[in-house]
Amino acid sequence: MSETHNVVIIGSGCAGHTAALYTARANLKPLVVEGHEPGGQLSMTTLVENFPGFPEGIMGPQLVENMRKQAERFGAEYSMAHLTSADLSQRPFLLHLGKHQVHAQTLIIASGASARWLGLPNEHKLIGHGVSSCATCDGFFFSGKEIVVIGGGDSAMEEALFLTRFASKVTLIHRRESFRASKIMLERAQQHEKIQFLTDTVVEDVYDPSLHEVTGLKLRNLKTGKVWDFPTSAMFLGIGHEPNAKMFAGQLDTDSDGYLKTHNYVMTRVHGVFACGDVQDRRYRQAITAAGSGCMAAIEVERFLEEHGA
Repeated sequence: MSETHNVVIIGSGCAGHTAALYTARANLKPLVVEGHEPGGQLSMTTLVENFPGFPEGIMGPQLVENMRKQAERFGAEYSMAHLTSADLSQRPFLLHLGKHQVHAQTLIIASGASARWLGLPNEHKLIGHGVSSCATCDGFFFSGKEIVVIGGGDSAMEEALFLTRFASKVTLIHRRESFRASKIMLERAQQHEKIQFLTDTVVEDVYDPSLHEVTGLKLRNLKTGKVWDFPTSAMFLGIGHEPNAKMFAGQLDTDSDGYLKTHNYVMTRVHGVFACGDVQDRRYRQAITAAGSGCMAAIEVERFLEEHGA
């Protein structure tokens, strides 16, 4: 017989930890399934300067570790497991955590969204040191510098336009000559004096992990085959994110890109199942908004259990 929990939380980023803190303080004894990226995207960042309460900033891994300790202090239980499948057709919900399974009276999905990367040899070594997937998080660190944005859709155009607030020059690199971006976004980027375009070009590597900072890129032109080094201070990925929601396919509503659809902020179409953070937020994707939605989901869980006599 598997264990039955009042609430199971999938994910251990800002949204998951905040939901754990609030449900633990409500004496609901939440079980947090850490998932395949414990700590979420903050675990791969360096200095976080825009989370309220830390005037000197705080390292991303330290921030999520503090959140975890705070939730554990009130009784949240953490499991290193990864959700492999779920049956939401009846309550309590059945969750498969590898070979282990648990039942949940309520479920909070805070599994986040994983940034799409290029798969370069040195890419992951420089994440947080000049390689980034979040312009609003890291753009400030490159004030007055020349930087690069990779991509050809609206996300890339938005990143490039935002980064012109800080960078002296933004080079947008795209593997094709045509762009997927909407006409209005493409025109805005093309007309901006700080943005230049480099098309039919791919990045083959990023330098220099030995210096713990980005100093340049190795580029290749797809038409001519020319390979050259391109100096830059940062590489921002504008190729989108992948929401971690595939395990709920066919059971919960998603948009065309796989983000979970919610109403009243955090409610899914299945009663007792709530979603928060980047798995349902494709617009803001900030630590503070993820934490806020985690709080909302926790409060809704508490109300749901009270209404259903738990």
